[in-house]
Amino acid sequence: MGASINPEKEASKLQFLRRQFSGGPPAVVRRDADLNGKTAIVTGANGGIGVECSRQLLDLGLSKLILAVRDEAKGEAARKTLTTTKALEPTQTIEVWKLDQASYESITAFVQQAERLNPRVDIAILNAGVNRGSFARNPTTGHEEDLQTNYFSTVLLMLLLVSIFKKAKSTATPSEFSPGRIVVVSSDMAAWARFEEKNEKPMLEAFDNEAKWDKFDRYGTSKLLGQLFVAELAKRVPPSLAVINCANPGLCYGSALAKELGVFAAIFVRLFGRSSAIGARTLVHAATTQNESSHGQYVEDGKLRPMAPLVYSDEAAQITEELWKETMEELSFAGVREIIDS
Repeated sequence: MGASINPEKEASKLQFLRRQFSGGPPAVVRRDADLNGKTAIVTGANGGIGVECSRQLLDLGLSKLILAVRDEAKGEAARKTLTTTKALEPTQTIEVWKLDQASYESITAFVQQAERLNPRVDIAILNAGVNRGSFARNPTTGHEEDLQTNYFSTVLLMLLLVSIFKKAKSTATPSEFSPGRIVVVSSDMAAWARFEEKNEKPMLEAFDNEAKWDKFDRYGTSKLLGQLFVAELAKRVPPSLAVINCANPGLCYGSALAKELGVFAAIFVRLFGRSSAIGARTLVHAATTQNESSHGQYVEDGKLRPMAPLVYSDEAAQITEELWKETMEELSFAGVREIIDS
């Protein structure tokens, strides 16, 4: 990120509107990134940005595409759409895999399946997310659903994928191994989050208090937590193993995220949103053409940009330390500490 780019200015509503109508980054073309022989996972791939990311990866010659979806019937419909609108090359295949990010059990089963891939997974675009219009608890964990899906479950999937890359590197020669790529889908709303829970102890448990829940703040806060975690994770996982970044597709119409927030939110998205195809370009840029300098960084419109201003604040270190500790405790059942420590 260039030192001249001011996080507060970049986070302004005026800059947001400018970006929305800027047209986004140019599409990645095959001479920039040839994915022949590569395997990619796209979560939340049954519609909107997920389908568009999938289409663009296939255009780059991707050999195996895994559509990770909660509803397999919708996943099959997306696969049919992709195969009927684009003639696949003989070496290209599309598979639909079950992945329910509301369930730790589903995530671990998904990763166990991914561990058996040969050749291994190379790219993961973690696009699945929810934006609830009313408070809801996860029936298994008891956590509020936005926090569960957008933060805890996304982090668990990210760390288990790092474990796959680690195993692959341990059995490959240096010339054979190429770093994995993980893109965590973020949002402009992270910069506007009030994050009133940041001084609570324990911090993450405070998100489960229904009395303090705000439907217009929770989604952005869950994405802010993701930025803080990725920035910290990048200090512990070298880019020679996996390049992990956050990417912001911008506000896009055609996704399901605004539907629960009511008719006025839907109208706003349609008036000021960009198409899912344009939004997907930034995610594909982050997954294919951004180099190691993007590790632990934030990609927007194909360029490195500042994360939310809070990430660079004086209080960020203390908040991140608590966030890391509580996250590791929550996900300890999956051996996440061992993955990072080794």
